[in-house]
Amino acid sequence: MAGERGPVWIAAQRQTAGRGRRGRDWHSLDGNLFTSGLYVFDRPPGQAAQLSFIAALAVAAVCDAALGDAGRTRLKWPNDVLVDGRKVAGILLESGAAPGGGLWLAIGIGINLVAAPEDTERPAISLGQVGGPLDRDAALAVLAEAFDREFQSWMRNGFGGVRDHWLARAHGLGERCLVRLANETLEGSFGDLGLDGALRLDLASGQHRYISAGEVFFPAAG
Repeated sequence: MAGERGPVWIAAQRQTAGRGRRGRDWHSLDGNLFTSGLYVFDRPPGQAAQLSFIAALAVAAVCDAALGDAGRTRLKWPNDVLVDGRKVAGILLESGAAPGGGLWLAIGIGINLVAAPEDTERPAISLGQVGGPLDRDAALAVLAEAFDREFQSWMRNGFGGVRDHWLARAHGLGERCLVRLANETLEGSFGDLGLDGALRLDLASGQHRYISAGEVFFPAAG
């Protein structure tokens, strides 16, 4: 995609070296959707992470189209998408300075359309296990349209609308959770999503801690 400024989406029938967050392997099973999108835009670099919430909402739109029931799809901070409590997709964003000005954003997304890996750290699920799966072309069309809709809203109006849409589907909002950081683990409850996308952790002391990067676990959900 050298020289391309997007927006553009490409899909592969198969991945041989899928990569997830924190360098984890992403299991690329036949029949699933493996796609990458490219957008170039003019925003401060610190705002690029907000696009992970847009990506999660776009994946949720694919799940809704397959299942016909928006209530089964929940979004777990920062960018996990869960169906019936199990992970259905992987999202990885990378960004940098575009040669012609602005920022480039590469959005890598894998969705378990027909098959889910079994040997994963957290339980996984495929849309084919719980509803009528979309084929790859249909899923990509829904994904691209939903992403662009939320992206254009974000460009016009900022993060507020995206934040509201994400919170409406938030997994574990108000529940007790553990947050694993690089050098410590915190316990509290998931109180809110900050105006910049940070997770607000409400501590037992009554203080709030805003988390911009970390792993969140909800013991009540297993």
